[in-house]
Amino acid sequence: MSRGDMAKPLLGHWSMEGDPSITPAASRTIGVLGSGDFARSLAIRLVCSGFKVVVGSRNPKRKAGLFPSAAEVTFQAEAVKKTDVIFVAVFREHYSTLCDLADVLVGKILVDVSNNTEINHHKESNAEYLASLFPACTVVKGFNVVSAWTLQSGARDGNKQVLICSNNQEAKRTVAEIAQVMGFTPVDMGCMSSAREIENIPLHLLPGWKIPIFLALGLFLCFFTYNLIRQVIHPYIREQKNKLYKIPIEVVNTTLPCVAYVMLSLVYLPGVLAACLQLYYGTKYRRFPDWLDQWLQHRKQIGLLSFFCAALHATYSLCLPMRRSHRYQLIETAVKQAVEKKMNIWVEEEVWRMEIYISVGIIALGLLSLLAITSLPSIANSLNWREFSFIQSTLGFIALVISTLHTLTYGWSRAFDENQYKFYLPPTYTLTLLVPCTVILAKVIFSLPCIQQRLLRIRRGWEKGRYVKFVLPSATGEYSSGETSSNV
Repeated sequence: MSRGDMAKPLLGHWSMEGDPSITPAASRTIGVLGSGDFARSLAIRLVCSGFKVVVGSRNPKRKAGLFPSAAEVTFQAEAVKKTDVIFVAVFREHYSTLCDLADVLVGKILVDVSNNTEINHHKESNAEYLASLFPACTVVKGFNVVSAWTLQSGARDGNKQVLICSNNQEAKRTVAEIAQVMGFTPVDMGCMSSAREIENIPLHLLPGWKIPIFLALGLFLCFFTYNLIRQVIHPYIREQKNKLYKIPIEVVNTTLPCVAYVMLSLVYLPGVLAACLQLYYGTKYRRFPDWLDQWLQHRKQIGLLSFFCAALHATYSLCLPMRRSHRYQLIETAVKQAVEKKMNIWVEEEVWRMEIYISVGIIALGLLSLLAITSLPSIANSLNWREFSFIQSTLGFIALVISTLHTLTYGWSRAFDENQYKFYLPPTYTLTLLVPCTVILAKVIFSLPCIQQRLLRIRRGWEKGRYVKFVLPSATGEYSSGETSSNV
């Protein structure tokens, strides 16, 4: 597809409300060629949506029990004669078996729902290949991005979009109407040349997650290496102590909150950079750099990975007392106290620090859970824009502030203890504070009335250096016009 086509609004291209041209579902018969899992799920969904369904199979007697009783299962030739819209639910390599039906398929609408096993596996798309085999038919590509599970359980439990393309506008409209009756949202992807792209969509493995995942892995490796040097390598070199047992649990558990904390700050840092650019250029109509634009688009994935790391950190922390090494250390500490005859080792400051540290951490994890849940499409669609913005922006920033308090209470006064600087390396938590504190400071500056008002005006369309006309009365009572800069 061209860049212009991608810019077209996808949702709401058709509307059933108030459109008398749409045929009622109960008066339309839909054909399905094929008896596989997808064909069965499609037949079930069509029947539940009120359509009359006729299924064409090469062995109808054996396959009849697999379909709902309301669907008629017959031979392929008989099924084709009873309907004008036919879903071709067979693999590409079996298209040639339908050539015997070429005479009865003349003038029919064929909906190709197939997918390939590899991206760009063939020179032409499956839909184009089907159209070349049956030139007297109108082929529409659609429903290939919808899973069999989504068809059976309903659109509410899966992606509601159905991508459709064809060279015939009337055929596309017919298939779009069927999709809407089934509870899906049709998306017009243009002519048949888009079929190749549509068929590649289900084969992509997390296309929007690659950059965030590599970012999280990179941060994890950096912090893990840093913690490994401080917690394992330093004791071995300086004190000849073997601390390798700390790697699976303790070092990992020290690394995970660092990644979660920095990733959370990276969700809100691009918004700060975007605001700085808007203030600098004095307009909202100037495009952001490509790297910043991509960053803004990946904020959801970065936030979910932050929550994932935070949840793992909480789980690892709960498992710390279960370790055998922890039990040995408790016994060793108790023996030392007995030898030294210490009856009271209560340290009031440490007690308060840990109580606050754990409490604030639980609150931060709760807020992160709320942000993760509301980012799910099924939940986000039930919220209006103000509610969604309040949770993702306001509560998200509060989660960042509370996470900062969690980090500070963990470090407490250790940043000023020279014994904490192993190989002259500062404690890990001090490094993680750099980006979050920058974001928090920038947010505070942007909240100042003088900057907040200017930023609000820019986002409402005001531009620096733009000239506007004005009209003033003269001394004689007549009106004269002039120009002034909008930034005066």
